[in-house]
Amino acid sequence: MSGHGLVLGKFYPFHSGHSHLIRQAQRLSDRVTVQVLGASVESIPLDVRADWIRESHPGVRVAAAMDDAPVDFDSESAWDEHMAVIEALLDGPVDTVFSCDAYGGELARRLDARWVQVDEGRRINPISGTAIRADVAGNWHELAPAVRAWLTARVVVLGAESTGSTTLAEALADRLGTLWVPEYGREHSVTREGGLDAPWQSPEFDLIVDRQIALERQARREVPVPVLVCDTDVLATALWHERYVGASARRLFDAADAHRPLLYVLTGDEIPFVQDGMRDGEHIRHDMQQRFRDVLAAQPVPWIEVRGGVSERVDAAASALEPLLAAHLRFAVPLEARPVDEQRALQRDAEASSLG
Repeated sequence: MSGHGLVLGKFYPFHSGHSHLIRQAQRLSDRVTVQVLGASVESIPLDVRADWIRESHPGVRVAAAMDDAPVDFDSESAWDEHMAVIEALLDGPVDTVFSCDAYGGELARRLDARWVQVDEGRRINPISGTAIRADVAGNWHELAPAVRAWLTARVVVLGAESTGSTTLAEALADRLGTLWVPEYGREHSVTREGGLDAPWQSPEFDLIVDRQIALERQARREVPVPVLVCDTDVLATALWHERYVGASARRLFDAADAHRPLLYVLTGDEIPFVQDGMRDGEHIRHDMQQRFRDVLAAQPVPWIEVRGGVSERVDAAASALEPLLAAHLRFAVPLEARPVDEQRALQRDAEASSLG
């Protein structure tokens, strides 16, 4: 057994190979420190990566810092820069360095520690951050629930009453091979005290927002692909607050702005109104639809309005989503994948930026 084991990496993103490495270190050490070393040019925040590891491996100490020094294992000066960051994050001497890659041997030597190479050549876990960044969907099974939740994009289907939003949400999710989140507000309408006949109170909409977001968060951890379809969201709830309370609630619009999806899909109001026993807005349906259009046009998230039959609407939504999802799953090129001269230039830029 080792006293203090050290694992370090970029975790860009965190995957099953990393988990295997950390578990091995835990098996062979009394305690383990995992260092998350990110670079300013990377597109996953450092604190997000650290939180992924804390959730998946609560028994380890996680420390994180930016390390913009070039990744050049033949450079003594580069090693010195890296070691300054690594040693500053330690809370005591290291007995063993655990790594998959060969740099672990030199790191262990510099820390006066032993090196244990885990899964040399990645024969047990043939996965890497490079492979995941190149094909997130194809390697989705290699990611922990917290990582999936962060990477999953939301598509929100919304519209006035009886415009087919629920039908489209379910059909679009089926086309994409993913889950969809139903509208919590509809459930609340039935279970609330007084049912549909009682006057609506403003705080009820905060409850609806909280429950809707909670359902989304759970679903994002469970989706089989990196996209989730939602039948309504916070923005739509803000508009229903206007409809049923008779006043705008700035707090709800602010909450919507802080919880933006990748795409809004507005269902067209050209189809006949169908009374399902809960709807009461046929007389204002077209006015509500125009309010949805106006609000969507004034906010920054891309949106489309779909019309026609279900298959036509699904085709239009899927086509609009495809380029947005591809861009969403595109990572910034990591520091070590760039030429050393470019790495040095980026390091100077990061230092200048930190100085203001």
